[in-house]
Amino acid sequence: MTNTKGGVGKTTTAVNLAYLCASGGRRTLLWDLDAQGGSTYALRGEPQPRASAKKLLAGKRELPELIFATSYAGLDLLPADFSYRNFPVELAARRHPAERLLKMSRSLREIYDVLFLDAPAGISLLSENVLRAADVVIVPVVPTPLSIRMLVQLQEFIAAEGWRDLAVLPFFSMVDRRRALHEELVVSLRKQFPQMLQTEVPYWSEIERMTVRRAPVPAFAPKSEAAQIYCTLWGEILKLTGEGPRVPESRRSAQDAGSHASA
Repeated sequence: MTNTKGGVGKTTTAVNLAYLCASGGRRTLLWDLDAQGGSTYALRGEPQPRASAKKLLAGKRELPELIFATSYAGLDLLPADFSYRNFPVELAARRHPAERLLKMSRSLREIYDVLFLDAPAGISLLSENVLRAADVVIVPVVPTPLSIRMLVQLQEFIAAEGWRDLAVLPFFSMVDRRRALHEELVVSLRKQFPQMLQTEVPYWSEIERMTVRRAPVPAFAPKSEAAQIYCTLWGEILKLTGEGPRVPESRRSAQDAGSHASA
């Protein structure tokens, strides 16, 4: 899950979709790469001691030993650590820095069917790692000019890297149809970006309540309209990606063949 702009519902989306993925019978892991730890908080995760970005990249801590089992069947969490704010700096000090996350996740791919990466906002060496490790990028887009500018920048970056086989799935998030600007942009941008998913996630207090309940919406309000919207969104993503998308050879090293990740 990525977005170069903050405050667009990225973490909310990651938590809800990861929960639905696990509920569907897939072994699922959500790796919270954001130093602010939004996904970790929402899933009541507990940061592991001495799990700094520096030690992870140096191989002094192995990812599987840091896994936190959530209270939801089939859904595990790799909690965030405040040191993740230094991830881009630590990555830059390594050989082949843009491929480090892909290599580090090798052990996770042996355990899980789907890996969600909740990346921090901004285009950085860390977000480049996430894009290189992913086969699908789910992008929440608020219908505002700045959020749309972010989507254009992301598409330009992916095109410049030559990742034509990386699936980018943007969808409208935090939509408030009472706002004339939102209404106008949703209509116009669907023409400009035909790849936009049909499902729209509204700006509802019921969804914001996740931060109070510290649980996915489909878990604490399974029959609610908000939960059904996320179910529809996840169903649309599954239909477009199929049961088991793979990372193409053009974006991974030979040693990492067979990787499977969702961002």
